[in-house]
Amino acid sequence: MTELIPNHVGGRWQAGSGAGTALVDPVLGTELARVDATGLDLPAAFRFARDTGGAALRALTYRQRAGLLAAIVKVLQANRDAYYEIATANSGTVKNDSAVDIDGAIFTLGQYAKWGDALGDVRALRDGDAVKLGKEPVFLSQHLQVPMRGVALFINAFNFPSWGLWEKAAPALLSGVPVIVKPATSTAWLTQRMVRDVVEAGVLPAGALSVICGSSAGLMDQLQPFDVVSFTGSAETGAVIRSHPAVAQRSARVNIEADSLNSALLLPDAGPGSEAFNLLVREVVREMTVKSGQKCTAIRRILVPTAVYDAAAEAIGAKLAGVTVGNPRNDSVRMGSLVSRAQLVAVREGLAALQAQAEVLHDGSAKALVDADPAIAACIGPVLLGARDADAADRVHDIEVFGPVATLLPYRDLAHAVALAHRGQGSLVTSLYGADDAALGQAAVQLAASHGRVHVISPEVAQAQTGHGNVMPMSMHGGPGRAGGGAELGGLRALDFYHRKSAVQASPAVLAQLGIQ
Repeated sequence: MTELIPNHVGGRWQAGSGAGTALVDPVLGTELARVDATGLDLPAAFRFARDTGGAALRALTYRQRAGLLAAIVKVLQANRDAYYEIATANSGTVKNDSAVDIDGAIFTLGQYAKWGDALGDVRALRDGDAVKLGKEPVFLSQHLQVPMRGVALFINAFNFPSWGLWEKAAPALLSGVPVIVKPATSTAWLTQRMVRDVVEAGVLPAGALSVICGSSAGLMDQLQPFDVVSFTGSAETGAVIRSHPAVAQRSARVNIEADSLNSALLLPDAGPGSEAFNLLVREVVREMTVKSGQKCTAIRRILVPTAVYDAAAEAIGAKLAGVTVGNPRNDSVRMGSLVSRAQLVAVREGLAALQAQAEVLHDGSAKALVDADPAIAACIGPVLLGARDADAADRVHDIEVFGPVATLLPYRDLAHAVALAHRGQGSLVTSLYGADDAALGQAAVQLAASHGRVHVISPEVAQAQTGHGNVMPMSMHGGPGRAGGGAELGGLRALDFYHRKSAVQASPAVLAQLGIQ
């Protein structure tokens, strides 16, 4: 039997008492390790993080906590090669795709280290200026942000075992809130290894960072009124979390990132062969194939003018035809596997559901794999679907296939395109392509109401733009409606989730002391 990798709770490493769940190489089908959380004393684990870890973090200033993040960056950089090996084996990703997860996490931590250092040696943050409560400025009201006296529980998805941890942990730790992360079981190895390296390096106070691998049973039961929970996953599970007594009755704060039918929209001015048209084609292909389409921000719907539909189908299909799929250890492979055979089944079922209302424009699913056995590997080539009646194709606007699948949809005019984008019922991101600045700006405002981020690509930003699906720490990540209604990152805005706001009413002399002691 392979190694049963331990959990880190209560300030020490603890193995589960069960046989555990196997982590499998999704390309080779071999067992890599096992995880289990059976028998852990969860109440004690949460108390230790909340009381010991939280007290130690809150005793530090923001600048000192920023120094902890900088120290974590050094630890992760020193072990970076090992993380790439784990990602290849456990997630089935090619090196460039692993970089999105691993290097993206390190970059995000580094950004928060810099931002936190600029907050200085204080232990509370002023929110705006003090205002008079009377005619004379002798009794004032100052809004204050103070670190929450609880624990941050992260229940993460399988697609970003590195970035999914650190993009949440960076603002939490900077805020002075201890972290307990429960990674998705299928790819928990990388998360556990990173936590292990950071813990063993001794850069954080005891209890500041814990990891629980295996079942999530009982975790929500431990949450108290001043705790927070951040979940990334399906809308169905998100609804279960929202209805849990910890949230519904004890008012633990919750952040949810769920399903998202993101769109890419080509404006009417961008005809076939134009630079904006070519940029859309390039971005669609990239978003369909990076991490085999297993990104919550990936493009799922492609909105183009009716007259451009056939040209777009041909151009996107031609580029997809050159994508090699298979074993990520082979240098000729551009796209690796899905995370598991179960995910492969889910993608195939989703494809079948969409094909009831859409035609196949490019079918890479039957293409031969490179250095991989189709009977074992969780690999599938990219599939481009199309629906000429975008209004009638209800399933395209309702079903997210979490893999290398996107659907091309024609629109009559820009108002129709905007309406189709809104039919995603709330998304993380939409991207616009065109050369008319006024039209792009107007469309961006119209789409902002149902999208957490609007990514506008015109020819002059072709080289500078950061990518439709790349989540940068400077911008907010989250979306309304079916996307979960959550909000992460956005620079120092991310700290809001881990702070409590209070109005302190006092004299100017007292207010001058806030956060200094």
